[in-house]
Amino acid sequence: MTTESTEINPPASLFKRLLAICYDLLLLTALLFTVGVIVASIFTFAINHGNAITEEHPAYTFYRVFILATLFITAYLFFGWFWIHGGQTLGMKTWRLRLQSTDTGTFNWKRAAIRYLGAVISWLVFGLGFIWILIDKNKRSWHDLMSKSVIVQLEKN
Repeated sequence: MTTESTEINPPASLFKRLLAICYDLLLLTALLFTVGVIVASIFTFAINHGNAITEEHPAYTFYRVFILATLFITAYLFFGWFWIHGGQTLGMKTWRLRLQSTDTGTFNWKRAAIRYLGAVISWLVFGLGFIWILIDKNKRSWHDLMSKSVIVQLEKN
């Protein structure tokens, strides 16, 4: 990821960021569906000979937690990979947005994890972490602040 100054490219608006999120959610939903089907199939065949794992099965709670954890980690890997490799998810490319560091550090898996968990927190508190963009003078969300990054609007080519 580049560490260009945000003075060259202005911070992205909340609206554009939400549009990019909608695009990314379409892709992520397809990915999570695919991963979920594969993991659930393997798990049910390995644990219950291909039969559904119902509430009566002793591994039911573990099964549910395992599936949810797998999907949570898959979403982190999806976003993290794009953020680390070029700073743009496919939705961000569509809307000409890019993630940039606000310091001289490189964007690595640790920073991606901080950003991802921060985004989860931003959503869990009724989106207040995103609404913060409207208050912050540099249009940064809570997860931007936590990961020392900013989403910028790129110029048209």
